[in-house]
Amino acid sequence: MDAPQALQPNETRIQVTDVNGFDYSLRGQWLRAAVLGANDGLVSVASLMMGVASVKVDIKSLIVFGFAGLVAGACSMAIGEYVSVCTQRDVEVAQMRREKRKGTSESGNDDEKLPNPVQAAAASALAFAVGAVIPLLAAAFIRQNKVRIAVVVVVATVALLVFGVVGALLGGTPVAKSAARVVVGGWMAMGATFGLTKLIGSDHGMQN
Repeated sequence: MDAPQALQPNETRIQVTDVNGFDYSLRGQWLRAAVLGANDGLVSVASLMMGVASVKVDIKSLIVFGFAGLVAGACSMAIGEYVSVCTQRDVEVAQMRREKRKGTSESGNDDEKLPNPVQAAAASALAFAVGAVIPLLAAAFIRQNKVRIAVVVVVATVALLVFGVVGALLGGTPVAKSAARVVVGGWMAMGATFGLTKLIGSDHGMQN
């Protein structure tokens, strides 16, 4: 019997893809933008609302600051993702040109392999807005400030747990580890924002 031949890297990758039924790396571009955008939107706006609620008890201030955070964050995510992916695209285009000059470029449509900066920017902005609107809706109809804070924390925790699980399932990564990482990170951000803002607000007589 002949000894089994060692698989080349490409052959190994094909086998893994066939066993799992899907190559999860194909989801990398839009999954990264969507998951990061949703988590950033939820954590950023929920933390902002926690900070405002630590020094302001009226709901109008909370909603206004939260909505401003939603718009500013979505725009920032879109611009940042667009610039980042454009830079990545330029690097890959330059590399493909060097390979073509050397005659080592593989056949096929190289344009299909390039990242799409517009798609990534749109995904980031939309995902950020979806995540950010969750704590806003949770707090919009609650008048008592302490109850409102508790509801924002609970709703944000549940949403972060869902985002973590969904991201893990789509990316083929361990569910428990991914969900725990997302939830704990969100708690830390909300707690730090609430505590530091309350401390500064108390020192300067901003509470009312």
